[in-house]
Amino acid sequence: MSGDDGYFDERVAARYDESSADMFDPTVVEPVVDFLAALAGSGRALELGIGTGRIALPLSKRGVPVHGIELSKAMVARLRAKPGGEDVSVTIGDFATTTVNGTFSVAYLVFNTIMNLTTQEAQVVCFRNVAAQLEPGGRFVIEVGVPELQRLPPGESVRPFELTATRLGFDEIDVATQSLISHHYTDVDGKLEHLSIPFRYVWPSELDLMAELAGMRLRERWSGWTREPFTSDSRQHVSVWEKPARPE
Repeated sequence: MSGDDGYFDERVAARYDESSADMFDPTVVEPVVDFLAALAGSGRALELGIGTGRIALPLSKRGVPVHGIELSKAMVARLRAKPGGEDVSVTIGDFATTTVNGTFSVAYLVFNTIMNLTTQEAQVVCFRNVAAQLEPGGRFVIEVGVPELQRLPPGESVRPFELTATRLGFDEIDVATQSLISHHYTDVDGKLEHLSIPFRYVWPSELDLMAELAGMRLRERWSGWTREPFTSDSRQHVSVWEKPARPE
């Protein structure tokens, strides 16, 4: 069961960077930062679910003022301990509902974090919350996987995503409710540790409708941060919605 830090407590935060090491590789991070810095321009950026600062710290070093929202104090402590960590402002809270001072030219949710909101209602509220904090003409960016139901054999509900000598991971999917439980089994010093995290997967068209409800419109959609075309074979998408420059 999750506590005050949600599912990213001290035990998870202590190994988060190591367990997600491939996502911290500069070849992965730099295209994200390039994309977001271009959208931010001379304005401010808001990161929902800032975590340990994988994207916020290099974006801040580019000269973009970044403010983060994060539920887990343990994750924020890791961010603060890194070079430049004190230069990034963070508000502790649920990113779906938490508001901060000022407005932003870009807000972003990366690495499937929109799925941490486990109900459609919470995801809709998140879009409306972001729209209220964007300046006119501001953009909301989400990076999230495309639900892989085409790769789920009929009658089965489990799909593995990692199989190594020290880690086993699989997703348990309920297609009726769009719920997904991600199970992680890790060998830590000879001891098997287990973590299960609930998610709600969401379709691109569903996100577009959420944006419409929040008064935003789709501006662009790609299958990656270097603007690869989004197709029926894409495993993920990077989508950008825009708040109107003038009230409609």
